[in-house]
Amino acid sequence: MNDTQATPPLMLSVSGVRGIVGETMTPEVAHAFAQAFVAFLFKKLGKLPSLCVARDSRPSGPSLQGAVAKAFIECGCKVTDLGVVATPTAGVMINALHSDGGIIVTASHNPTPWNGLKCLDGDGLAPSKEDAEEIISRFKEKCSLPPNDGGSLELNTQGNDTHIAKVFGAIDPQPIRDCRFRVVLDSINGAGCESGCKLLELLGCDVMHLNGEPTGEFAHTPEPKAENLTDLSKMVDKFDADVGFAQDPDADRLAVVDETGFYFGEEYTLVLAAHRWLEDHPDTSVATNLSTSRMIDDVAKEYDCTTWRSAVGEANVANAMKEHGCTIGGEGNGGIILPTVCWVRDSLSGMALVLDLMRRRNEKLSSIVQAIKPYEMIKRTIDLEDLGGIPAIEEEIARLEKEYAGATMDNSDGLRIDFDEGWIHVRPSNTEPIARVIAEASDSLTAYKLAKRVKLGKN
Repeated sequence: MNDTQATPPLMLSVSGVRGIVGETMTPEVAHAFAQAFVAFLFKKLGKLPSLCVARDSRPSGPSLQGAVAKAFIECGCKVTDLGVVATPTAGVMINALHSDGGIIVTASHNPTPWNGLKCLDGDGLAPSKEDAEEIISRFKEKCSLPPNDGGSLELNTQGNDTHIAKVFGAIDPQPIRDCRFRVVLDSINGAGCESGCKLLELLGCDVMHLNGEPTGEFAHTPEPKAENLTDLSKMVDKFDADVGFAQDPDADRLAVVDETGFYFGEEYTLVLAAHRWLEDHPDTSVATNLSTSRMIDDVAKEYDCTTWRSAVGEANVANAMKEHGCTIGGEGNGGIILPTVCWVRDSLSGMALVLDLMRRRNEKLSSIVQAIKPYEMIKRTIDLEDLGGIPAIEEEIARLEKEYAGATMDNSDGLRIDFDEGWIHVRPSNTEPIARVIAEASDSLTAYKLAKRVKLGKN
């Protein structure tokens, strides 16, 4: 950031807390938030919780993780340090260790100046909206438990192996091993370096690993967009690979590139994974968020499955999955949730499912993707500061509700309006000080016209 740019505020939402390191995200903030989380769990459980702490590979991680661990110990909690692991790995370990919850120090796909904290409960599940709001309220009120000398800290380095074993319990690895796939993996020097590569090697893949050192020095912008995956695409072609995979910094999201080096977009990750899973689990249900493509609805219908929609955020999707008994779910941002492995988005499960789909179909990935009915999606981001804040979004939502009163609407997260020709969704982001406008239709012109119905920012 340059000197003329205002520092983004500390972002507090169902997705956790994120801020700029050294400015809005400091060890003091991490310590206070961790204390509030313990106070919340103590009230909920009626006892001192046992907790895990983990981090992604960002250079700011050790100090922030240390502040979280210190807060837990000062409250008298028994704490397990998982080290640098993927967010889904932390979810797996919370469950495996029968812990009552944990905090992962990560800002997910946000660039290096950011860091943050993600909370998970005893199921390895992100808190619900109501629980997240209570944790945030306690943080703002500076709630904490009295000091207690009973706290302790121990290190556990079994996370990656335990996570991979859970994936292999859900997806038989042997048929994939027989295929000897060639894979390029871009781990962006993030938390999934070791587990991602090891998973693929144990699946019998010949792996070219890009950015495979967990230094936290991200080799490119983490967001899984085509312009950020050019090196991966080039190496897939050069390596004559069958597929390319890209993880984000905390390895909960997955981008997929076909054997030609073409990146078809993050919306396809969930679609491909669901295709493979639902082949063996038909007549069930799928959950996703309001901003995810209709492609997942088409997949679900193909296998006589129901699709449930929730507000954006993996916690909301996971809770919808629990409510409706879904066997798979996720978000159109490259996030796969496979409950038999864990209740958070998981790039390892995603890679195994995509490889198993290629194995089952015995087709090139490009051919599999081409058989999926495409939609055109337009995504806009608008700086909230330019708009005048949340009130401007609320005013626009009120206008849209009045103007399109006869359409199908969902206002559980901003506003989504479904028309015969497509849909639009406008909402404030959970993780950045921006508004998002998403429109989807069968063709780009119709999608563009739908997006223009939202009059926020420059049109």
